[in-house]
Amino acid sequence: MTDPSSRRIVIFDTTLRDGEQSPGASMNLTEKMEIAQALVDLGVDIIEAGFPIASPGDFEAVREIARNIRGSVICGLARCNDGDIDRAWEALRDNEAPRIHVFLATSAIHREHKLKMGKDEIIRRAVAGVRRAVGYCGDVEFSPEDAS
Repeated sequence: MTDPSSRRIVIFDTTLRDGEQSPGASMNLTEKMEIAQALVDLGVDIIEAGFPIASPGDFEAVREIARNIRGSVICGLARCNDGDIDRAWEALRDNEAPRIHVFLATSAIHREHKLKMGKDEIIRRAVAGVRRAVGYCGDVEFSPEDAS
């Protein structure tokens, strides 16, 4: 974790995951590897390589980036459930600096209508997800999706 007293800015790039969500912006494995290496060359600290559970192609891309790209933390996105977290670790395990980024919807509208859970259950699920991820690697990030 970054020392909060330091003034250093940490760059966390989501191009390889979020960038593909734009219509017509899909990338093949070779393009993803080239972009990942370019991000390292630019000095990006953390590269979110993809969402391994989303598709076999996403899994393969995260795994190959994790195996072959050095110089940045390689991160995989996972929802706060065992299957997602396990799959993220499977893709990241060969990297020297892996990070699992777990997320969970936390807004009232998502809790009530999407997940059908109360606040206490959301907290339990978030804690359980982070604990599972920490069991695989020491670098875990949690994001509350739509924390409004």
